[in-house]
Amino acid sequence: MSFGTFAYPMPVNEPVLGYGPNSPEKLALKKTLAELKSAEADIPMYIGGKEVRTNRKTAIHPPHEIKHTLGYFHAGEETHVEQAITAALEAKANWENMNWENRANIFLKAADLISTKYRSYMNGTTMLGQSKNAYQAEIDSACEIIDFLRFNVHFLSEIYKQQPISGPGMHNRMEWRALEGFVLAVTPFNFTAIGGNLPTSAAMCGNVVVWKPANTQIYSAQMFMRILKEAGLPDGVINLVYVDGPTLGKVCFNHPEFAGVHFTGSTGVFNQMWEIIGKNTHLYKSYPRIVGETGGKDFVVAHQSADAAVVATALLRGAFEFQGQKCSAASRAYIPSNLAASVKEKLVEGINSMKMGTVEDFTNFINAVIDEKSFNKIKAYIDAARQSPDADILVGGNCDKTDGYFIQPTVIVAKSPNYITMCEEIFGPVLTIYEYEAEHFTEILSTVNTTSPYALTGSIISQDRNAVEQATQSLRHAAGNFYINDKPTGAVVGQQPFGGARASGTNDKAGSMLNLYRWLSARTIKETFNPPTDYRYSFLQEA
Repeated sequence: MSFGTFAYPMPVNEPVLGYGPNSPEKLALKKTLAELKSAEADIPMYIGGKEVRTNRKTAIHPPHEIKHTLGYFHAGEETHVEQAITAALEAKANWENMNWENRANIFLKAADLISTKYRSYMNGTTMLGQSKNAYQAEIDSACEIIDFLRFNVHFLSEIYKQQPISGPGMHNRMEWRALEGFVLAVTPFNFTAIGGNLPTSAAMCGNVVVWKPANTQIYSAQMFMRILKEAGLPDGVINLVYVDGPTLGKVCFNHPEFAGVHFTGSTGVFNQMWEIIGKNTHLYKSYPRIVGETGGKDFVVAHQSADAAVVATALLRGAFEFQGQKCSAASRAYIPSNLAASVKEKLVEGINSMKMGTVEDFTNFINAVIDEKSFNKIKAYIDAARQSPDADILVGGNCDKTDGYFIQPTVIVAKSPNYITMCEEIFGPVLTIYEYEAEHFTEILSTVNTTSPYALTGSIISQDRNAVEQATQSLRHAAGNFYINDKPTGAVVGQQPFGGARASGTNDKAGSMLNLYRWLSARTIKETFNPPTDYRYSFLQEA
């Protein structure tokens, strides 16, 4: 029973540390990186609060230093998914009935632990396991995940306050229940914060979760799981398993207690999930919630009034930070003829100044792509462009996987707006630009809107307010996150709720109330204080 209405006011965003020369945070992070590299981690699954190890050990190597072994994770199989579901369902009653303030404070404590004691470890495991530089790790595995935890507590407290009105002689109330069953969270390699948010946003609402991260994100995922346990998360509320996708789907999507999936990954996989779930609806107690953020082919449109330096900077950062491995990364750009020469010159200059190498050298702007499969895919696009009469490589294009999966930032100039790299998601440090006649701005907006099936992020760069207005209206459905005079990346929790539509997902906006509503099932309760004792209404009487 609650004896008060407890307040969780709007938090402020976690400050981004600068990691300047000899700063305390830089010294601490370098010390942690050395510590993490000095020993091989033995990484279990976490099922029902227990550490589960198998004989199927898989090595983890830094993408930028493939000869080094960070440790081994214990791969699971079908029985481990079944055990995870069982553990989750066993924990469900106590968890969903726990008072909100006790649930909330677990996640607030986890945020505090990351902000202080474990900041360098969250960043260090992300840097080494996913090849992010210090800044990219800081904004992801420290600041964004802290913000998700703190803001979601605030948002959920605001949802719980939303109550219906009551008429005379009655009291109405709304109960925001957890879903009936378990939620499946499937998370990608590229953002540790997504790996943390997808299971915890559902769990915060009183749900129990089976969490499968990408194999290439396990090194940081297990660190977050350890922090949740230290923060007091009860056993079985979130169960972390390392299995392949088909095995996971076979068990979870055929279970009658499957209540929903929180997914970030490829459009193809999400479509398969949706199809299987649709075919299996007769198996489930309730219609499952299907929430997904998938791919992107994100655009930057420059107007003839734009500042060439602003355009080039937005492209250099938007396309190449974290090697372009962001679903929001700038991948296609439309440059007006009056700015093309200047923008190209600045792109060449910028890319030639970028250092590429390991994350431990803090002067490196570019690190490695995530694995060999990704390396080979990206290289194939670059090689094809090099041979194509319809495209030219403006700068970059060097690929080397001798010591790590390094791909130099690459700019392709397409001779047609429909060239393949203007249309297909690449997910790497490859930007394709198309030069259009400056006077044909209206026509190029139509091209931007129809070129790709995705609609995740995009930006307009212009000093002409009418052009900004025109682009904002014409591209209304082309991007769920739209930027004016900025790169199309870097959404901040509480400031720019994130998600796109069309082939980019269900647009349920991570980092906002909209997402949390999806993990709640409302029950309306009406209590009548003086119930009637006769069925007859007064209108039945004539006199």
